Amino acid sequence: MLRIAATLSGSRGQQTPVSIFRIAPAPEGVIHELRPYARDILNPSGLAFGPDGLLYVSSRAEGIIYRVGNTGVAQVYAEGLGIATGIAFDQAGDLYIGDRSGTIFKIRTPSATQNQETFVFATLEPSIAAYHLAFDSKGVLYVTGPTTASQQVIHAIAPDGSATIFYRGLGRAQGMAFDEQDNLYTAASLAGDRGIIRITPDGEASLVVSGNNIVGLCLLPGGRAAIATRDAIFDVTLGRI
Repeated sequence: MLRIAATLSGSRGQQTPVSIFRIAPAPEGVIHELRPYARDILNPSGLAFGPDGLLYVSSRAEGIIYRVGNTGVAQVYAEGLGIATGIAFDQAGDLYIGDRSGTIFKIRTPSATQNQETFVFATLEPSIAAYHLAFDSKGVLYVTGPTTASQQVIHAIAPDGSATIFYRGLGRAQGMAFDEQDNLYTAASLAGDRGIIRITPDGEASLVVSGNNIVGLCLLPGGRAAIATRDAIFDVTLGRI
């Protein structure tokens, strides 16, 4: 079943009345219903559904990852993670967290023979805003993190933790998502045009959705995308992707 969640983060240290909303699926052209889901998470930033089907949420103010049950009750899953922002799970079910002060943490999923383990996976230049994480189909982790540079890069981090530059030339790149062909979509500016940028595996970039104040997205079935701005979420048809 398709599930969409969105944060109401607030400014640093601000406790909002609702931390996480669930968005009920709706046909194209119909307004989606926004339902309160989780409360009392301070500055929720990154969201990811885990292999257990539960929602995991980072708190950048607390450096904590919360696991949210089906009833919306949040429990601490891991802590001590700096300014925790973007999160993503790999195919093995391990969780990666971007600490915007310059660290990518990895939390190995506990098993019957192994305890939960947290360690530094990679280090990057600190971000002035947040790290955003996404995996491609080959298990490579891609990371954006706005800096003061005018030609921002997207990093590609191999499973061994070695980082290379996948693409250079974006402005304030933020949320990311991959389609089935491993095209990368990110909220960014390209040559002065702001919106959703699509970058092919070969590194060819183009603007596919134009708009201001876009901060994130997730891809939906049927060539659609949920695109988040600072104060709204839009259901947009991208076409065949």
